[in-house]
Amino acid sequence: MFVKSNSLFSGSKNLLKRFASTKASVPTYKLVVIGGGTGGLAVSSTLSKILGQNEVAVIEPSDVHYYQPLWTFVGAGIKTLADSAKPTEAVMPKGAYWIKNKVAKVQPDSKLIELADGQKIGYDYLVVATGLECHWNKVKGLPETLGKDGVTSNYSMDTVETTWKFIREFKGGNAIFTMPSTPIKCPGAAIKIAYLAEDAFTKNRIRNKSNVIYNTAMGKIFSIEKYAKSLERVAKEREIEVNVGTELKEVRGQKKEAVFNCKGTEKIFNYDLLHVTPPMGPPSFIGESGLGNAQGYVDIDKYTLQHVKYPNIFSLGDSSSAPTSKTAAAISVQSGVLKKNLLDAMSGKLEPYNAAKYDGYASCPLLVGRDKLILAEFSGYTGTPMETFPVDQGQERSFMYWVTKEVIPDIYWNRLLKGTWTGPQRFRNFFSYLP
Repeated sequence: MFVKSNSLFSGSKNLLKRFASTKASVPTYKLVVIGGGTGGLAVSSTLSKILGQNEVAVIEPSDVHYYQPLWTFVGAGIKTLADSAKPTEAVMPKGAYWIKNKVAKVQPDSKLIELADGQKIGYDYLVVATGLECHWNKVKGLPETLGKDGVTSNYSMDTVETTWKFIREFKGGNAIFTMPSTPIKCPGAAIKIAYLAEDAFTKNRIRNKSNVIYNTAMGKIFSIEKYAKSLERVAKEREIEVNVGTELKEVRGQKKEAVFNCKGTEKIFNYDLLHVTPPMGPPSFIGESGLGNAQGYVDIDKYTLQHVKYPNIFSLGDSSSAPTSKTAAAISVQSGVLKKNLLDAMSGKLEPYNAAKYDGYASCPLLVGRDKLILAEFSGYTGTPMETFPVDQGQERSFMYWVTKEVIPDIYWNRLLKGTWTGPQRFRNFFSYLP
């Protein structure tokens, strides 16, 4: 259990202290970052060093920071939940002011943020990096059944360990894995757990009693054609049933039935194990504050990551409208682009001709077994691979599995969150020169 010992912002005393030091009607910061997740910390770690002590405030309500890409390994019994967690206090930049609260609304014309408890915060520049919220209640019956009688999800801290329990105790029958029609964080995770479960069933000698089914609301198994073909091949070799255009709409726990919309037709599947990837979306305050596009994502230029209406607002990560996969790898490259453009904006030097441009880079490490992984790297803007290593990354490899399991988490904790990792471009450039 984590104990937060010295939050930089714990209530009205700290608020009054900031008020007194700024002599403003509300405490105002040079930069406010909404969100202490991957993107928020990658930006605030760098900017707090450049701008100075307490010129950067980070609004984050959570006591614990989770490296959620590791939850696929947790759900497969390879890592523990504790391996994915650190106290927020331990990862928060020392030079940033931690506001342990939630955002209720942003008033961009007034450069004000209203917090959940009614307090207000002012800013000169704003970065929105809230991530996505899981909408469990958009699947009828799911909130009541989640974590019980074979229904689980790697997308919940409360049930990710239950996933492995249900996989380990599975005795045969229908094991169903779902993918919604909405954008989700770490999109490859929906199918990765299907492959890992099938691998476990084989090792437990119950594969011949098991039907492994992947029902995805999307039009194909994966958005990038090269990696889709590899995943389809593996699914065919291992007799995993893949149903596209099939979206979960209801869970009937007492009957152990899952109801899907299959291209306009209702179809009922009986399940013994049901792993649900829930619909997701950005926090409602983004749209309610006039910062969002029609879908509620922060409306930014997809290249510069600057808001299309408010030039002092930027966004990165899952809550932004950048049309690429929502992954930590994408955030790493976005963070470098955003920080350069934000600093230029602060100094009055940001112009279209000199702005850094995000190329849509994203990566999905696609686990297909306990020692096999397809490392998908691509541009979500063009749909073309952007592979780092001088091998065909469309093939499953043990080396890629080791990199994802051991190396990438270290990069995440020790470089990305500290603002010093902005993606693998230099390694890709280095390997491209090899004969």
